[in-house]
Amino acid sequence: MLTKPVRKAVLPVAGLGTRVLPATKVMPKEMLPVFDRPAIHYVVDEARAAGIEHFVFVTGRNKAAIEDYFDTAYELEMTLAAKGKTDLLDQLRADLPAPGACSFVRQQAPLGLGHAVWCARDIVGSEPFAVLLPDMLMRSPTPFLAAMNKAYETVGGNIIAVEQVPMEKVSSYGIIDPGERRGELIEMRGMVEKPAVKDAPSNLMISGRYILQPEIFEALEEQKPGAGGEIQLTDAMLKLMETSPFHAMAFDGQTLDTGSKTGYLRAAVAYGLADPEHGEEVRAILKALLKG
Repeated sequence: MLTKPVRKAVLPVAGLGTRVLPATKVMPKEMLPVFDRPAIHYVVDEARAAGIEHFVFVTGRNKAAIEDYFDTAYELEMTLAAKGKTDLLDQLRADLPAPGACSFVRQQAPLGLGHAVWCARDIVGSEPFAVLLPDMLMRSPTPFLAAMNKAYETVGGNIIAVEQVPMEKVSSYGIIDPGERRGELIEMRGMVEKPAVKDAPSNLMISGRYILQPEIFEALEEQKPGAGGEIQLTDAMLKLMETSPFHAMAFDGQTLDTGSKTGYLRAAVAYGLADPEHGEEVRAILKALLKG
């Protein structure tokens, strides 16, 4: 199937991070370190591995640190160079996106995920694009957005990441109504936001990665506020589903939700244990702490 490539990604980073206060009083939650780098770093790495060329950060007040992080730090680089710390200098430079590869737009008001995505409309334009929720760090042998992008090149349309949750917890998530399964893809017949257990069409929750067609912006433009006065992305996807096919792709790796205090701690521990240089030391520290 001939499809337009997915070159751009939208990262909604305007949230206040109230679930991890007071740490986020002056620091963006996306910049809190998960072991040795900010959470947002892992998400951008996943997007880059999927071939994303342009990153659209939908920000809010007090989020300037994110923009600074993805820019050159001249004083730091000069100091590292003067001290001969070339390994660190090379790493910092390798992590930088290409010049002009990042755009930053303000959401201005906390009106929901759908509204955040809509704020990126002029930069995304008429291309298919990815959405990555920075709270969700998704660990798997193959970066999951790259796997989704490969599937997209075959079927086109829209692809949504999903994960299985216990049936008694479906009322906390957006849940899909699955159709026929073909390999790793599941045709979607619909979706419902936070259904009662008895009404849930499945236990497959919508997770933190999306590939969407640009027509979603038209649906968001017309979308009326839903629960909490917010513009819901799920409602706009339901509208788009009337004219554009949707598939779900099940994620079977490890999802780490950094949006809560204990979730953030779990993520830091997981990445620390997996670090090739420090993993064993981290394991020893945890064992010593558990012994008390």
